[in-house]
Amino acid sequence: MRIGIVNDVALAREALRRVVLSTAEHEVAWMATDGAEAVVMARADRPDLVLMDLLMPHVDGVEATKRIMGEAACAILIVTASVSGHLSKVYQAMGYGALDAVDTPILGPHGDIAGAAVLLHKIEIIGRLIGKTPEPATGASVSGSGAVASAWGSRLQVPLIVLGASTGGPQALAEILAGLPAPLAVVIVQHVDAAFAPGLGHWLAEQVSRPVSLISEGDKIEPGKVLLSNTDDHLVLGNDGRLHYTSEPREASYRPSVDVFFSSLARGWPTPGVAALLTGMGKDGAGGLLELRQAGWRTIAQDESTSIVWGMPRAAVTLGAAEHILPLSGIAPAIARLVPAAVAEKRRSSSQL
Repeated sequence: MRIGIVNDVALAREALRRVVLSTAEHEVAWMATDGAEAVVMARADRPDLVLMDLLMPHVDGVEATKRIMGEAACAILIVTASVSGHLSKVYQAMGYGALDAVDTPILGPHGDIAGAAVLLHKIEIIGRLIGKTPEPATGASVSGSGAVASAWGSRLQVPLIVLGASTGGPQALAEILAGLPAPLAVVIVQHVDAAFAPGLGHWLAEQVSRPVSLISEGDKIEPGKVLLSNTDDHLVLGNDGRLHYTSEPREASYRPSVDVFFSSLARGWPTPGVAALLTGMGKDGAGGLLELRQAGWRTIAQDESTSIVWGMPRAAVTLGAAEHILPLSGIAPAIARLVPAAVAEKRRSSSQL
């Protein structure tokens, strides 16, 4: 991949340059010393990926990410001295389209670079997402999460809302959650490194003034709760009606995978709810959304004009998985309208059996 480097510290730029050039698959497209220069360079020579620092003079990484995604959209990975020390800015940047974040590798006195392997792993994953690295074949099938509707019958009538998101997801999720009625059960799968999930949950809770809980192994879906996937493993609904994590499929580039979770719900959740696939790079979630629609769920895809990256929703539209294609501002009101309709349809179907 052709990679742009943005950092105001010369030693950090050199460390990043060496990491990028340590493998034959990558080359340095350009290097910028602040966000303003990065925006100009990205417009003139759009790379496959930008390694974006957060704290810089003139224009910081958050604003530079926003401008690049608006003027010369490409994959952006936040690379900053301390991700954990600047989580609020990390989530802001992710809201504008950054895919992930990692600490800046440190160039040692003898030329050794601490943190290089972690950065290269992140770059490899992003290469798969944007189609620059071959993506292994994957399926959404997960053992142990088969159909349980017959076992549960009509006893469980929780109006369930499920949201899948990737690039630009944090801010989209915040807007939707702020507009949803409190009694609904909500489960979120957002592409985010497990190390950032706790901070994302806290950030979302602050934005919407309601609790957002990280999902632990075996948690139940309950009315009034907003649950957020919490590991790099895939979230699934198990035969016991509880939420579980699984490492399979291991070859999936998207972790946690929206497809895997949606597919398990299509087989196992007894009452059709509402599923929305939001802004994101790639196609994860499209196949799972189609399975949910075929199982009687009401389905929504975010429209192109309000998506930071119209990849995942576009794939869903192409498959015919989305019953409704809506701007971000229209998704929460649509969910509030569609939930009663989904439950009523389930009751009508059950009465005819």
